[in-house]
Amino acid sequence: METKEITMPTKYDPQSIEKGRYDWWLQGKFFEAKDDEGKQPYTIVIPPPNVTGKLHLGHAWDTTLQDILTRMKRMQGFDVLWLPGMDHAGIATQAKVEEKLRNEGKSRYDLGREKFVEETWKWKEEYASHIRQQWSKLGLGLDYSRERFTLDEGLSDAVKEVFVTLYKKGLIYRGEYIINWDPSTKTALSDIEVIYKDVQGAFYHMNYPLSDGSGHIQIATTRPETMLGDTAIAVHPEDDRYKHLIGKTVTLPIVGREIPIVGDDYVDMEFGTGVVKITPAHDPNDFEVGNRHNLERVLVMNEDGTMNEKAGKYQGQDRFVCRKQIVKDLQELGVLFKIEDHLHSVGHSERSGAVVEPYLSTQWFVKMQPLADEAIALQDKENKVNFVPDRFEKTYLRWMENIRDWCISRQLWWGHRIPAWYHKETGEVYVGLEAPADEENWNQDNDVLDTWFSSALWPFSTMGWPNEEAADFKRYFPTDALVTGYDIIFFWVSRMIFQSIEFTGDRPFKDVLIHGLVRDEQGRKMSKSLGNGVDPMDVIEKYGADALRYFLSTGSSPGQDLRFSFEKVESTWNFANKIWNASRFALMNMDGMTYEEIDFSGEKSVADKWILTRLNETIEHVTKLSERYEFGEVGRALYNFIWDDFCDWYIEMAKLPLYGEDEAAKKTTRSILAYVLDNTMRLLHPFMPFITEEIWQNLPHEGESITTSAWPVVNPELSDDQAAQDMKLLMEMIRSVRNIRAEVNTPMSKKIKMLVKAKDEAVLKAIENNRSYIERFCNPEELQMGVDIEAPEKAMTAVVTGLEIILPLEGLINIDEEIARLEKEYDKLNKEVDRVQKKLSNEGFMKKAPDSVVAEERAKEQDYLEKRSIVEARIKELRG
Repeated sequence: METKEITMPTKYDPQSIEKGRYDWWLQGKFFEAKDDEGKQPYTIVIPPPNVTGKLHLGHAWDTTLQDILTRMKRMQGFDVLWLPGMDHAGIATQAKVEEKLRNEGKSRYDLGREKFVEETWKWKEEYASHIRQQWSKLGLGLDYSRERFTLDEGLSDAVKEVFVTLYKKGLIYRGEYIINWDPSTKTALSDIEVIYKDVQGAFYHMNYPLSDGSGHIQIATTRPETMLGDTAIAVHPEDDRYKHLIGKTVTLPIVGREIPIVGDDYVDMEFGTGVVKITPAHDPNDFEVGNRHNLERVLVMNEDGTMNEKAGKYQGQDRFVCRKQIVKDLQELGVLFKIEDHLHSVGHSERSGAVVEPYLSTQWFVKMQPLADEAIALQDKENKVNFVPDRFEKTYLRWMENIRDWCISRQLWWGHRIPAWYHKETGEVYVGLEAPADEENWNQDNDVLDTWFSSALWPFSTMGWPNEEAADFKRYFPTDALVTGYDIIFFWVSRMIFQSIEFTGDRPFKDVLIHGLVRDEQGRKMSKSLGNGVDPMDVIEKYGADALRYFLSTGSSPGQDLRFSFEKVESTWNFANKIWNASRFALMNMDGMTYEEIDFSGEKSVADKWILTRLNETIEHVTKLSERYEFGEVGRALYNFIWDDFCDWYIEMAKLPLYGEDEAAKKTTRSILAYVLDNTMRLLHPFMPFITEEIWQNLPHEGESITTSAWPVVNPELSDDQAAQDMKLLMEMIRSVRNIRAEVNTPMSKKIKMLVKAKDEAVLKAIENNRSYIERFCNPEELQMGVDIEAPEKAMTAVVTGLEIILPLEGLINIDEEIARLEKEYDKLNKEVDRVQKKLSNEGFMKKAPDSVVAEERAKEQDYLEKRSIVEARIKELRG
C-alpha cells in the first residue's frame, strides 16, 4: 500500500487535527456493531445522561473510560457494541421546562398535560443534540444506529411489562404511607433523593395536660406545627415512671382533642423525657406506631407545605410561618416552657433544595425484600457482578440488606405514566399493558414512574427486551462492563441488578468499574455555589480532547476521586506535543517508505534490539493493566516508554544511522521506527484517539483507520534480553557522564578525556561493541576502555553496574568536594544494601515470593555490594 504524502504540520495544533475527524469515523461506520458471528461480542451501555443540560467533567471522565475499553476491545477483534442514549430525568427536566414557562409568564396548568409534554419533547430534542455534539468533541466511539431514550416506544413497552408483571406477582402495591414529600415540586421522593444537612433548629419542650386533671406529661419536639395532627402520646410499657398512665388520655393543647397514652417498645426510655408525641400522618415511625395501635391519621398540611383545614386557625399558613405562630401561642398558654437550641440533620430535596416533609400520601411502591434477596444471593454465585474495586461490593450489599420498599410514583407529567386505571363509578383498580376496553368509564392514574424505574431496565430494555427473540438482546446481553461513579451505586447500579435478575434471570453486566468524583484542586466538590465548576468543552477548546482524556483516565486509581488541575492538563498537552514532534521527525526520515518495504531482517544495533524488547514489555504491561482497569498505571507505562525510551533515547540514537552512509542500516532503522511508532500509536489510541489517528494515517499502514487496526501483540522473536542489558549499561554510562559534567560545569560540547574500567572481559566486550554511541553521547577527546585501567588522582568517578567511569578533570575538580560526593553515594548504596538484605532475611517474604522475585532481589544485593565496594575503594584512594 502506498503511503500518502506526509501532511503533518510543523506545530501540534489539536483543534486542526480534531476537526472533521469524528465525522470521518462516523461516515466509515467504524463504531457500529457488526453482529459478526465470527467475533465474540463485547457490550457496554452508556449511563444515560439527563436531558437537562450540558455534560460536566464527571460525564467526560465516565465516558472516556468506556471509550478506552471499547476502542481497545474493537482492536482486539471483538464485535463491540457501545450503546448510546439519554434519560428523560423526570423531576429535573420538568423543573427546567416549568422554569422556562415561568419566565414566559405561563405555568404547566395553562398549557394542560398534552401541550406541556409536547413542550418537554421539544426541550429534549434541543438538549439531546447538545449532548451528541459534546460526545463528538470528546471523540466517543458510539454506535448511533442503536441510540435509545428512556421514554422511547420500545423502552415504554419494557416499563409497562415490568410494572404489570410485578403488580400481578404482588410485588407492586398501592398504599397510604409516609413518604418523603417535596412541597416545592409537589412530588414524592425516594429515600435516596433526599440529602441530609445539619441545620440549627430547636427542641420545644411542652406540657400536655392529663384529661382527668391529675397533672401533665412532658414531651419535646423539633416540629411543633405537627402537634395539630397528634393522635396519641407513647411511653415504653416497661417504664416505671409512666406505665400507670397507659390507657389514660391527655388533652391536646390548642386543638382540645382528647388523645390516648399508649405503651410501645418504639419509645427509647433513655432519650429525653421518655415520652413521644405520635403524629401518624407526618412521621414514618409514628405511622408504624399508629398502625399497631389503630390510631387515626390526621393530615394537617397541603401538598405545597401550607396548613390545611384540619389545622384550624392556622389554615393557609406556610408550615414554617405556622411553626412560629404556634410557638408564640403555646408560650402564651403556658404549655411551652423551654426552647433548647438543637443542631439536627434535616432532609432536603436533591432536586429543588426544599426541606422534605414526611407526608402521608397514597403512592405506588415496589416490595423490595424478595427482589433484594435474589440480588444478594447472586453475589455468592459464579456469575456474580464483579465490583472494581471490590470494596464497593460491601457498600452495595449493605444497602441491599437494609432495603426499604421503593416509592415509585411521582406527581409529574413528564415520564412513564403509570399503567393503572380507576373505574369512575366503582373505584376498581385495573392494571394492564393497554387501557381497559371500555376506556371511557375509566380514569388513568395521573402520576408517572420514578425516573430510576425505567433506568433500572436500561441494560436490557435498550436491546429489544421484552421481545426475548430480539437479535441484539440475544447477542449483546448481558453486557460486559458498566462504568459509573460510586455516588449512584444505590440509585442505579443496585436497581439494574435486581430488575435484571428478576426479568432476564441473569446479571446485567459482568463488571462494574467504579470511579470517584471530579473535585477541584483543593479537593472540594465542584458546584455552582462555589463557582469552581469546569466545562469540559472549554478545556477541549484550549488543550484538545486528547489532553483532557489522557488526564482524566490516568489521573487516579479505580474508585478514587480525581482532582482537576489545568496545570496537569497542560502537562498532558506537552506529552501530546512531544509525541507529535517525535512522530514528525520519524516520518520525515522514512523517505516515503511503504508498508511492504518495512523490513528489519538486516543487522540491528543494540538500540534497535533494545527498543523492540521494550516495546514488547510495554505491550504486555499495557494489555494486562488495561484488562484490570488500572488506567493510571497504563498511563505511566505509556508515558515512560514514549517520552523516555522512544523519544529521549531511541530517536537520538537512530540519528547515527539515519544521518550516516550505511544504506542497509538506514533501511533497518526506518523500518524499526515505522514498526515501533505504529504499535505505539495503537497502544495509545484508546486514550488519545485524534492524534494517534492523524499520525497513523501518515505512517505506512494496512487498513482504513487505526480504530479498526489490530491491537499490538508481543512478538517474542523481537525480544533480546542481552541487548536490553547492554543498552541499560550504555544508558547508565551516558547518564553518569552527563551528571558529572553538570556537577563541574563542563558542557557536553567540550571534549574531555574518559577512562572506563570494566570488571571483566564480557562487560568490556559489551561496551566495545557500542563505542560509537559512547563517543557520540559522551563526547570524549580520548576514550580508553579496559579491565586494568589506573585512575589518576585528580578525577571524578561514577560507578555503574559492572564498570567504573573515570573522568580526569584536573583543574575542574576539588578533591574534598569529590570525596563528599562519593560519601553521599556510599550512604545511598549502604541504605540499598540494608533494605535488600532485610528483605532477604524476612522469612515471610522468602516463603511467599516467587523464585524469580527472590532471584531478582539477590541480583540487586550483589550489584549494590559491588558498587559500594568500588566507591569505598575510590574514597580511600582520594584520601591517600
